Amino acid sequence: MQRLRISVPDQVLEDLKQRLVRTRWPGEVRASGWDYGTNLGYLKELVEYWIGRYDWRAQERELNRFDHYKAEVDGLGIHFIHQRAIGENPRPLMLIHGWPGSFYEFHQLIPLLTDPMGNSTEATDTFSVVVPSLPGYGFSDDPKVPGMNISRIAEIFHKLMTQVLGYRRYGVQGGDWGAFVASQMGFAYPGNVIGVHLNCVALQSPDTDKSPHNEEARQALAQLQRHYANEAGYAEIQRTKPQTLAYALNDSPAGLAAWIVEKFRTWSDCDGNPERRFTKDQLLTNIMIYWLNAAIGSSMRLYYEELNHPFRLRSGERVEAPTAVAVFPKEIATPPRSWAAQAYNLKRWTVMPRGGHFAAMEEPQLLADDIRAFYRDLGFASKDR
Repeated sequence: MQRLRISVPDQVLEDLKQRLVRTRWPGEVRASGWDYGTNLGYLKELVEYWIGRYDWRAQERELNRFDHYKAEVDGLGIHFIHQRAIGENPRPLMLIHGWPGSFYEFHQLIPLLTDPMGNSTEATDTFSVVVPSLPGYGFSDDPKVPGMNISRIAEIFHKLMTQVLGYRRYGVQGGDWGAFVASQMGFAYPGNVIGVHLNCVALQSPDTDKSPHNEEARQALAQLQRHYANEAGYAEIQRTKPQTLAYALNDSPAGLAAWIVEKFRTWSDCDGNPERRFTKDQLLTNIMIYWLNAAIGSSMRLYYEELNHPFRLRSGERVEAPTAVAVFPKEIATPPRSWAAQAYNLKRWTVMPRGGHFAAMEEPQLLADDIRAFYRDLGFASKDR
């Protein structure tokens, strides 16, 4: 394990600027808003800000406030933040991101969990937080062999916690792909994973009756059907031909921004305006983490791996580690609580007043409070390590 300091060469930033300046813009249907995809006017505004006002060096300094490391696990370099709590008896907790996010999703959440005095929490109610970049994402290595699916990532992250960092018992939290990885860790390592906290329900039991017997089930199915009908095109491409798309997005920063920012708008609780939830600096810093590491192709590959090497619960199986779900109203789709209870050892179900898919960025305080309450109820303390 070695310390890592983020430091991007000047020539890389200059190349990015020149590519942005030379963007060849497509046409657009008049007054179509975001109906056909990312709005041209908004993307031009974002790129103009990127060229003239966005300060990567300032963002780099902010990122480097955290303690970054890189460790080799099963031959793959895994980048992670390991931010130790300031208070006494901290709980070890891994926070796992998804797509199109990054470890940066947690930049507001980390201090809320690690710094009791700075965030008005009890000094004994804190966490030593580990935030890895998924393989092929951020500053983690790009896997060069097939099969880097959810089960494999869960194995690597478990080894990171237990073998590299020495945490015998720990908690996990995740949304999007992070919810799948956290769920698999709770399923595969129930003796080590003291609890699983999710802001996205990842698994369903094959034994669950999916018939819409009540209004909650009907609404859940309708929401899921709308998503697949209108919003799932990106996933079909990424899980079938990610390499083909990667050539375009890896070459054009404006194209990469269009691909990512549209998801932040569609999946967040922003009423159609992404900047009601995220600043331009936040949107661009997340995009920069993909651009600087040429990681968009390797990140999309996870969709292909899960299509061809999926993890699914079998009849009679469930995640036995105690599980909590924080339900944010603008999440892509949330199954009824009764369905989740078939797949998880469900101990907590919290319906949030606001927020969407990117909970750690949209509502970090709500998420922090729910994480803390869940692990407090479990009695999880440093003595469990």
